[in-house]
Amino acid sequence: MPQRRTVTSRSQEPRQRFAEELKALREGSGLTLRELGERLGWDHSLLGKMENGQTLGGPEVVGALDQHYGTPGFLVTLWELALADPAQFKEQYRRYMALEAEAMSLWHFAVSVLPGMLQTDAYAREVLAAGGIGGQELDRQVEARVGRRAWLVGKEAPAFRCILSEAVLRTPLRNAGAWREQVAHLVAMAERPNITLQVLPLEAGLHALVSTDVMFLKEFSGRTTAYTETAYHGELVQEYGEVERLQRAYDSMRDLALSPAESLKFIGRMLEEAPCDPST
Repeated sequence: MPQRRTVTSRSQEPRQRFAEELKALREGSGLTLRELGERLGWDHSLLGKMENGQTLGGPEVVGALDQHYGTPGFLVTLWELALADPAQFKEQYRRYMALEAEAMSLWHFAVSVLPGMLQTDAYAREVLAAGGIGGQELDRQVEARVGRRAWLVGKEAPAFRCILSEAVLRTPLRNAGAWREQVAHLVAMAERPNITLQVLPLEAGLHALVSTDVMFLKEFSGRTTAYTETAYHGELVQEYGEVERLQRAYDSMRDLALSPAESLKFIGRMLEEAPCDPST
């Protein structure tokens, strides 16, 4: 079971919180900046600037720090929050992501787009570009989004369940090769012991979450938090009665979904049917 992280009085401002966590983890390990740099193969001056908040570093060094400290995905998520322009991340979603970084288990329902943690680089790029993001900001947000994948494959990765509407799998990328890569990635992720994927077939008909993405997380305290999202609105849900209502809707929808084994076969057939990239 992942180690429970103690709630602290550290800053809630993402960039400062990221720097504080880096420094606290290093000091807790008893290493100097120079010793840490030698172990990781990174310049100690860069690590010092990251701890001072002068720079955020890149996904490679943050991933290396996550692995070194045994905190898979935790630092990457804080880095993503710090990297993001506050205007582009609604406050409620930022709060959800902060909780997600310390959750013991997660379960999602995707209406039309794959969850970020299951996206390949190419899929994330096309989804973000479709939302009007471009240039260097697009590159930064792609790096941030795909960096979170490491959280699902680490030694202490949380349990993760995702129900995908069949519509998600029927909406390919424009690039045939990139789409095949994405579907193959789903197959590989579905075979991991901590990940459960299910497909909700279109023939299941209408259900309570037909137009709403929903994400749940369970904290080590036992509390469950939800985040719902439509094309134009997102909401953090923490009130017990509302979370219970959403969870009942999720459970009834899960009863309509294919079993994990059937879902894996379904996704496998999608991979077989996916058009080949004519350039290969």
